[in-house]
Amino acid sequence: MPAWKSLLSVLALASTAISCAHHDDNAEVVPEHEREELLKKWDQEWSFSGIASFAHLRPVKCLIEPTEHYDIAIIGAPFDTAVSYRPGARFGPRAIRAASARQMSGTSYNTRAGINPYKSWAKITDCGDIPITPFDNGLAERQMYEAFLELGSRKIVNQPAGVAGRGIGAKHPKLVTLGGDHSVALPALRALYEIYQKPITVLHFDAHLDTWNPVRYSAYWQSEQTQFNHGSFFHKASREGLICNSTSAHAGLRTRLTGVDDGDYTTPGPEQGFIRIHADDIDELGPMGVVDAIVNRIGLDPEQPVYLSVDIDVLDPSTAPGTGTPEPGGWTTREFIRILRGLEKLNLVGADIVEVSPAYDNKGETTALAAAQVAFEIITSMVKSGVDEELGGWYGRREDGSGGVGVVEEVESAPKDEL
Repeated sequence: MPAWKSLLSVLALASTAISCAHHDDNAEVVPEHEREELLKKWDQEWSFSGIASFAHLRPVKCLIEPTEHYDIAIIGAPFDTAVSYRPGARFGPRAIRAASARQMSGTSYNTRAGINPYKSWAKITDCGDIPITPFDNGLAERQMYEAFLELGSRKIVNQPAGVAGRGIGAKHPKLVTLGGDHSVALPALRALYEIYQKPITVLHFDAHLDTWNPVRYSAYWQSEQTQFNHGSFFHKASREGLICNSTSAHAGLRTRLTGVDDGDYTTPGPEQGFIRIHADDIDELGPMGVVDAIVNRIGLDPEQPVYLSVDIDVLDPSTAPGTGTPEPGGWTTREFIRILRGLEKLNLVGADIVEVSPAYDNKGETTALAAAQVAFEIITSMVKSGVDEELGGWYGRREDGSGGVGVVEEVESAPKDEL
C-alpha cells in the first residue's frame, strides 16, 4: 500500500475516534430525580432472574480491576485436574452460584446469628473465577497462588469492629473460595502464609484425611507434579511449614486407610498434627459436642489465623451425591450446618467449599444447595465477628440468658395438659 494511502487510513481512524469521544462528552445526563424513579421502578430482581453471581452480589472481575476493594470476596477456582477418582468439580463454582439464587440481599437475615450478612458493615463482592489452565497443573498451582495472594492483599473497605477488629486479620480482606477440587487449598494456604507471615490453623471438614503421602497413589511413578493432588495437599502444606499442626483439626472422617494397619494415622511426620474427629463420633457427642471438641482444639486466639476448608463429601452421599469421591456414612446437611453455626467465634481469615461436581448431582441439586448454604453460614460468621455489639448466639440467645426464645423454652413453659 502506498505511504499516502496508509496516512489517509490513520487520519480516518483518528477522525472516527475524535468523533466518538466528542459524542461521549455530550452524552445526555439523566437528572437525579429521574434516576431515583428508575431505581424505584426497576432496581429489583427475583431469585430466578438476573446474572448468576453468588447471592446476586455485584459481579466484578477483580483480578483485572486492581482498584476494586472489598471486605469479603467470593472467588471461583474452577480446577479439577488433580483428582484421584471422578472429575467434574471445575463446574462447581457455577453450580454453587446458581444454587445461591435465593440468598438475596433483602431476604437473607440469618435467624441463628441475628444478622443479615449482606446488609451489614462488610462489602462483599463476587470476584468471578480465576482463569486456571486445565492443561498444566504446575502452571495452575502458580496461577491460583498469585491470584489468592493478589486478592488477599488488597485494602479493605470498612474497618471491622468486635473481635475481628482487634485480631491479626483486621487489615486484610477474607476470601471464600468456591472449588474446584480440594487441591486448591494448597495455593490458598501458601498465599495466607505470605500475607500473615505465620503458619495457619486449618479446620478441615472431609470424609478423607487429605494428608496422604503421594506414594499412596504410586511409589514407582513419581514426579514433582504428582505430589500436587487432592489427597496429598495437606501433606505437602505441612512439610512446607504452612500449617500450625498444634491447633489444626480434621472432622467428619470415615475414610479407608492404606495397607494392613493404621499407619496412615501413626506414621511420624508433621502432617499427623491434626486431631481427628470421625463421622461416627457425632453419635456420642452430638453436633454441639463436635463443636466443643473443635473449639477446645483450635482456640479463640485473635492473633492466630484460621482457615476453614470444607469438602462437600463430609456430607452423606444420600444428601450430597454430586461429589468426586463419595463415602457413605457421613453427616446430614442439618447436622453439619448446626456444627458450622456453633463455630462463629473462630478467627476465620479464609475458607473454601470444594469438590462439588454437578454432573453427579441429582435433579434437585441438593449438593450445590448444601454448598451454597455452607458458604452463607461461613460468610455470616465472618461478618458477625466484625460487629461490636451483642447479637445473641443460637437464634438470638444471649450469654446472660436473655434474648430470643427457642422452641425448647416454649414447650417447657406450656401447661402440662397442653403438651
